[in-house]
Amino acid sequence: MLQQTRVDQATPYYERFINRFPDVRSLAEADLDEVLRLWEGLGYYSRARNMHKAARRIVEHHDSKFPDTYDEIIALQGIGPYTAAAVASIAFNEPWAAVDGNVIRVISRLYGIGEDVRLASTRKRIARKADELLDRVRPGDFNQAMMELGATVCTPKTPACSRCPFQNSCHAWQHDRISHYPFKSPAKKRPHFHIATGVIRDDQGHVLIARRPENVLLGSLWEFPGGKQEPGESLSGAVRRELREELGVDVTVDQEPFEVIQHAYSHFTITLHAFFASLADGSAPPKSQNGQPFRWVSAHELTNFAFPKANRKITETLVKYDAEQ
Repeated sequence: MLQQTRVDQATPYYERFINRFPDVRSLAEADLDEVLRLWEGLGYYSRARNMHKAARRIVEHHDSKFPDTYDEIIALQGIGPYTAAAVASIAFNEPWAAVDGNVIRVISRLYGIGEDVRLASTRKRIARKADELLDRVRPGDFNQAMMELGATVCTPKTPACSRCPFQNSCHAWQHDRISHYPFKSPAKKRPHFHIATGVIRDDQGHVLIARRPENVLLGSLWEFPGGKQEPGESLSGAVRRELREELGVDVTVDQEPFEVIQHAYSHFTITLHAFFASLADGSAPPKSQNGQPFRWVSAHELTNFAFPKANRKITETLVKYDAEQ
């Protein structure tokens, strides 16, 4: 949870998660929908999917015990070099240098590494330097000390150099160029997309939801079908096209959206336009065109499914709308 989330934000999620899944076997045996529902709100849902897969691997291949070597740990889904090194060194005293953002800053200043830290080649160079410094007798303590040094002394702005044990050998301090390290090239401007989604209702007041493929952004979450508006296309036209492509149906769409939502992701932003829709006369019944499941559910059942944050706002509106009827 802490890979992309602050401690204060993650704590209540962690407590609920541990209460429901007190051990790795209970997590492995859980349905993915339930795991995602408990995760909802933390974002970066691939973390939850990977943790679920990793739990199953631990049960099946490691007799429900977390592996204790770097090679076995990094083989688990969702665990990369940093996490594997941190766990292997801190929990099992294996000599692996853990390189996070704090360590990158310390090493780049210490050795005057001015190349772009967004580049894999630069990160590899920094990792080699960290490995050279690593205390192989107490690797866990060393890694935690380096992270703490970056978090409390060698901070991004106004570092406390007078308290740094590396001060006299620090390239950045010796050359009065602390603010030059680490160098990170400007991030690309985030594109913005208009997304049109259709809330199809039947005569009983049920709405149609579909599950996203696992291998895409927000994979395995449920949503109201729709997609990106294409150039020259109206928003209602985008709804009709997307529902035909996804479900093979023809629909009538309201003139105006009943909900417009602004939402930001890490690499792009969206405006989500939600329209009420209904199956057109003579339309074929819905049939998934990509093999993903879909369901007709009542408004109050929507809370049982994990939705992306923007779609969740639509479900809240539908629940209110249903209660007012």
